[in-house]
This record gives sequence, structure tokens and C-alpha cells, in this order.
Amino acid sequence: MASEKIMEKGISQNSSRRRKGGFITLPFIIANEALEKVPSYALVPSMMLYLKSNYHMTIAAGHNLINLWQAVSNFAPIIGAFFADSYMGRFLTIGLGSVSSFLGVTVLWLTALIPQARPPPCDQLTQSCKTATAGQLGIIVCALFFKSMGAGGIRPCSMPFGVDQLSNHSEKTLESYFSWYYAAASLGGSLGLTVVIYILTIYGWKVGYGVCASLMFLATVAFYIASPLYVKRKATTSLFTGFAQVLAASYKNRDLPFPSQKSGYQYGKGSEITVPSDKLRFLNKACIIRNPEQDIGPDGLALDPWRLCTVQKVEELKALFKVIPIWSTGIVMAIVGSQHSFPVLQASSMNRHLFGGFQIPAASLTVFVYCTVVVWVVLYERVIIPLASKVMGKQVYISVMLRMGAGLFLSIIAMGLTAMVENARLSKAIKEGQVKNPTAMVNMSVMWLLPQYVVMGVAESLSTLGQFEFYHREFPKTMSSIGNSLFFLSLAVAHILSSTLFNIVNESTSRDGKPSWVADNINEARFDNYYWLLAGLSAINLFYYIFCCRSYGSTSDVVDEGYVSSEE
Repeated sequence: MASEKIMEKGISQNSSRRRKGGFITLPFIIANEALEKVPSYALVPSMMLYLKSNYHMTIAAGHNLINLWQAVSNFAPIIGAFFADSYMGRFLTIGLGSVSSFLGVTVLWLTALIPQARPPPCDQLTQSCKTATAGQLGIIVCALFFKSMGAGGIRPCSMPFGVDQLSNHSEKTLESYFSWYYAAASLGGSLGLTVVIYILTIYGWKVGYGVCASLMFLATVAFYIASPLYVKRKATTSLFTGFAQVLAASYKNRDLPFPSQKSGYQYGKGSEITVPSDKLRFLNKACIIRNPEQDIGPDGLALDPWRLCTVQKVEELKALFKVIPIWSTGIVMAIVGSQHSFPVLQASSMNRHLFGGFQIPAASLTVFVYCTVVVWVVLYERVIIPLASKVMGKQVYISVMLRMGAGLFLSIIAMGLTAMVENARLSKAIKEGQVKNPTAMVNMSVMWLLPQYVVMGVAESLSTLGQFEFYHREFPKTMSSIGNSLFFLSLAVAHILSSTLFNIVNESTSRDGKPSWVADNINEARFDNYYWLLAGLSAINLFYYIFCCRSYGSTSDVVDEGYVSSEE
């Protein structure tokens, strides 16, 4: 009887452990990401006005601070991914990231509430304005820093953490999860660009930033409230240290011949992968055993991991190296998607009156991109795939590579549409004699911009979702957060290259006293030529992507070791 009770207790405990994770946890994870996106998307376009009106910053100083903030925000996910996969695990990283984001938005809210936290208002009689003190600047820099660090904890880990909850489900289930996750994040961004910006415009900074802080508090609570339900995986190895050890060991063993037998490789006790792959074969030298008695200890582990590594470590580094070419194709796509400043100027020079005399804010037009993402995900999941499966008589699955390629192709179309609409707008401005007036509004509806936003929304959903799924499929779970952070790294690189490209075009097209293609006066500029240039670069990038796909080899044989499910 006692043994039966013990068995029943053990079965009950095992069932309880099996019940962890699953679909019930996904709403909390997705809610955390979507709610974090609302203040994030609202703060960026409004920050320049806040710095200029409340901190009396020049446009140049405000622009530099915002660019630095965005650069840190895009590089921070690399740091967050490293700590998540190597030390803290995803649950703790997301949790601390949520708290950090909440603190950042709260401190920003306090700068609007407390007059002493910012410079006094300008003197209306003398038109003189006091600059912010070092302490006042330090407060707002700390607010932005906490927000960036929070984004670095949430963004690379949130999607892989959801995958951890669905570890035993099919590829179709995972594809649906990626789609709905991205749709929810896009919906959050749309709310930030519309509702929150409207609140900031109508009710002011105190109320608007208070709403942002409240939403971030809800995001933090939504994540932590489901803590008992999560599957929590704990990292047991430092990936970057492992990468360095593989490089060092492969160099030290460069003169060793490759063994003729499988037993010549160090694969660790209980490892499922015993022989390295033939791709990037020079790295295989790192796991060649010189002398079993001198290289391996009684526990089966290498005595000097800087001279002898496991096959698993070698394959993890290969997985990273092998995705770099395809990862690089996303940079041009990110450059295309980062062209936000000119569309706002373009829209501000067009007729934005819609139904009943309502005038849509120029900065809010990008919401059509995110709305398109949400609509496309619903159509793809509920209409396109079921209809195609019914016609074909079997379950249809569009490969990740094909979806990413389709996104790159549509980005070319979007840039072409942008160039053609701008050419038509410019012709209108010339015809109406508005060339010398940079603030003139031409007689052309802003709805002409809608097609380019819709096409770009579909392109981004295909390409971005494809990248996330590609990294998940090709990386072992020990590298999921790092794989996810590669997308944000491409955004950071794209911002730098986009600025460089813009400056090169500005310098090279403004000779002989002629205005450049990207001149301040958009009615004298030739932004249509600039967008044709981006379309051309996107076309070259598509051919480069096709070449990378043909030469790519799958890393799906890399299994997961050193990354186990356990309570943190």
C-alpha cells in the first residue's frame, strides 16, 4: 500500500510537471510583448518634441540623443540574449527586462510631473531659455537607458520563451504562433502610434506618459502572474566562452590529421551527436582527441576545454557562421523599412483630410503598415493556407525560405511604388508653382500613399516572421535567444548604413549648386530617385539572397545539450 501511494504521488507530480507550458501560457507572454510595444512605438516619434519643448534642446542635440537611444535599444538585445542563453535563462531575463522598462517609463513620467526635473519654461519677454543642468539631463538619460535595457531583455527572449512552452508541437503550430505573436506586437505598435500619440497631443505629457507607465506596469504584471504555469529552461553553459574555446582549440589543433574513426572525436558523455558535420570542416579540429589519457578526465570531460571541445560546441559555432550570409540579406530589407522620416514629410505636403473633415496626422500614417501585418496574418492563417490545402487535397506549408524571398521581392515593389507616387507628387508641386515653398500642400490625396504602406506591411510580415522562424529552426535551443537577437542586430546595422547611404547621396548629388536628391525642401529634392536607388539595391539583394539559399546547408542535425528544463 505504501509503495502504491508513493507511485501515485510520483505520477501526480509528473503529471503536474507535464501540465506546465502549453497554449494557456501564450496569452501572458504575448500580452507582455504587445503591451511593451505600445509605449515603445509612442515614445519615439514624440520624443523630439518633448526634448525641444521641455528641455530646450536644439534639433541637432535632440536628434543625436534619440539616435543614441535607438542604437542602444537595438544593440541591447544582443546583451540580453547572451545573459539569457548563458547565465540567467529567458524567464528571469524577460522579467527583469519588464521591470527595467517600467522603471524607465516611470522616470520619464516623473520628469513631466516634477518641475524641478527639467529646465524652467522660457522667458516670454526676453525669449531666453535656460538649458538643462547635468542632473536634469542625467535623469532623462537614465530613463531612456532603463527603457533600452528593458527592451534588450524582452525582445530577444519573448518569442523563444513562447516556443519553450510549445516544445512538443508541430511546425504548423509554431508557424501559427510566430504569426499571431507578430500580429499582436504590430497591433500594440499601432495603438502606440494612434491612441497614445492622440492622448499625448490632446491631454499633454503628464497624462500621456502616465498612460505609458500604466501600460508597462500591466505588461510586467501580465508576465509574472503566470509564473507557476511556465516551462522555465535554465542555461548551463556560456555560449560565447564556448565559441572562443572552439576557435582557440581549432587553431591549436590545426596540424592534426582528421581521425578515420568516430571514436577520434570528443562528444561528451550521453551526447546524441558524435561526429561533426563536413561543413566548415576546419573547425572540426577543435574536437579531435590527441591522447585520451592526457586530454580526457575520469568524468569524460575535457581537461583543457581551450584545447579540446565537444562536437556539440563545434556545431553550435557552425550554426552561427552558416546563417550569417542569409542574416545579412535582411539588412537591406531593414534599411528599406527604416525610411520613416521622408514619408512623414511627404504626407505633410499632401491633402490629409478624410471623412467628415478629419485630418489624419502625418506621423500616424505608418500605422497602415502595422494594420496590414495584422490583417495579413489573419488572411494567411484563416483563408490562404486553408483554401490552398483544400485545393491541393493536403496540408500546405509554405517554406521559410520562400516566404523570406517573397518579402524581399515585395520590398522592391514597395520602393517602386514610393518612387512613382513621389514623382507624381513632385510633378503636381511643379505644376502648381510650389517648388520654392517647402511647406506647401499640393492638391493630391494622401491616400495615394496607402498602396506602398500595404505592400510594405505584407513584405515585412513575410520577411520578419520568416527570419524569426528561420533562426528558431536552424539554431539549437541553447542559442534561441541569440538567434532571435540577430534580427535586432540587423536593425542596428541598418540604421547605421541607412544614415551613411543618406549622407553619401546628399554629398554626391548636391554638386554645382544644385539641390541634392534628399534636400530639406522636398519640392526641390528628388526623393523619387533616392527610392529608385533603394529599389535597385533591394533587387540586387534579392539575387544575393537566392545565391545564399542555394549554397545554404541545414543545421537541423544540431541537437540540444546543456540546456535543460528546470525551475529557476
